[in-house]
Amino acid sequence: MNAMGKMSPLEAATPAGDTAAVVRLSGVAKTYRSGAVDVAALKGLSLEIPYHRFSVVIGASGSGKTTLLNLIGCIDSPTRGAVEVCGQKIAELADDAVSDFRARNIGFIFQTFSLVPVLSAYENVEYPLLLVGMAPAERRQRTLEMLEAVGLAGQARQRPNQLSGGQRQRVAIARALVKGPQVVLADEPTANLDSATGASIIELMRRVQTQSHTTFIFATHDPQLMSHADEIYAIRDGELVDHKSGGTR
Repeated sequence: MNAMGKMSPLEAATPAGDTAAVVRLSGVAKTYRSGAVDVAALKGLSLEIPYHRFSVVIGASGSGKTTLLNLIGCIDSPTRGAVEVCGQKIAELADDAVSDFRARNIGFIFQTFSLVPVLSAYENVEYPLLLVGMAPAERRQRTLEMLEAVGLAGQARQRPNQLSGGQRQRVAIARALVKGPQVVLADEPTANLDSATGASIIELMRRVQTQSHTTFIFATHDPQLMSHADEIYAIRDGELVDHKSGGTR
């Protein structure tokens, strides 16, 4: 809790406890239409991802990693099968309710940072709080806390083109975490960073994940990121072929 007795964005609650699954996929298939051809991105995939873990999805390009993250993030829906996130069966929600659920419960980090170029670092981090209608005073407090947490309090007024790649990714991490999401999804978050900067970003994500008890789910080829994983899910041709657990850290 912060000095005002409110939960800070680094203190996300878990309604179901550490042993429950934050994500459950049951027999999930996803088929895309490409011209006259149906392309099966996922083929009856079932898996569970526990709360409060640093989980990594690995596989070759085209294996279905990004499709899996899109389904967990409620950006896309399965052709068949059931997706459950934070105890909510996504198929039971209307379109508007899905958008609201995603805005309140899921954060996103992208390899291209995906920051709004005309907004400052502060405004980029604040933006998700505007979407959920948070009051101005709490918005400001949470935004400043997150910029401090990622080491960018001194760069709050700078725009993305005035920041290094590592600093832009730190802004993206702060933006993903500022609303206190249950789940943060990251698609190749270190791919556009040099190895030293990537290592510092991984250390930052691990630190804030430990502090916030947020579940991080990564799609990655980065061996450095894999070495930090609590859970590793290997996907090949749209199917889960291996799952390794590193135990609770």
